[in-house]
Amino acid sequence: MKADTRKSVIRFVPEGVIPACLMPFREDLEIDEIAYREHLADLASIQGISGITINGHAAEVHALSFEEQIRAARIAFEAVGDRTPIIAGVFTDSTAQAAKISARVTEEGASALLVFPPGPLGPEMAHAHLKAITDATDLPLIIFQYPAHSELAYPLETLVSLSERYDSICAIKDWSGDPVKHERTIRQLHHLNRPVNVLTTHSMWLLPSLVLGARGILSGAGSVVAELHLALWRAVQDDALRRAREIYDRVQLTVSGFYADPLVDMHNRMKEALVLLGRAKTAYVRPPFSKVASRGN
Repeated sequence: MKADTRKSVIRFVPEGVIPACLMPFREDLEIDEIAYREHLADLASIQGISGITINGHAAEVHALSFEEQIRAARIAFEAVGDRTPIIAGVFTDSTAQAAKISARVTEEGASALLVFPPGPLGPEMAHAHLKAITDATDLPLIIFQYPAHSELAYPLETLVSLSERYDSICAIKDWSGDPVKHERTIRQLHHLNRPVNVLTTHSMWLLPSLVLGARGILSGAGSVVAELHLALWRAVQDDALRRAREIYDRVQLTVSGFYADPLVDMHNRMKEALVLLGRAKTAYVRPPFSKVASRGN
């Protein structure tokens, strides 16, 4: 049964700049609710963002229990849900659990869901997973496309068939890592009878991705540089290439540090950056992650 006891939500439009927030922890590694509210308010204060993604990679969702994921959604709605759409990640290997998370975060006030692949799936299994979620909620869905070399990546034909079958799919978060596949995805999904927007998370080549036609940026780097993302997005929309290149140079100075090797530290580095910028007080991460500062990175 679809969730029908929900809080009033803001309509989500799947385009533009959508930062994925971090999850602050206290020294005892419990959720730092005060810092989380402050981080969400900081992002929501940026005029022009299209929403805030919670419970994603940037929020260390892999280390959050089911109860913590629901609590994170509740806090986000209480903190900023009257100002900006909340897009909640659905991260689990279990289809039944995915449906349960979807229903609960819908009740907590989410405006859309970011659906992670539960594992290597054939087309029939992918459809079954999405059907369970769409049976649980009627919220707009963003499908997370993993790198092309990953076993978690959907073939383009599967993305097309999912998009054609489920009207609630409004966008794809494309992390294919392959410019050719990225362009093909944009061309096919943007020209369906019911177009599905492609949002880029290719932080190391954002400008090329936007020029290819991506209709927005959904990225953990936005937790730190959302204002630069907005400036870049607007420059591309204005066909102002010179301005876009100047902004892109500034973006690259930051993200080249975030996404340096080892890549697993990318979100840890974002937390450290917020501390350096005075926008956070601590940068604790949950094991198996460890603070980059303690390893001299």
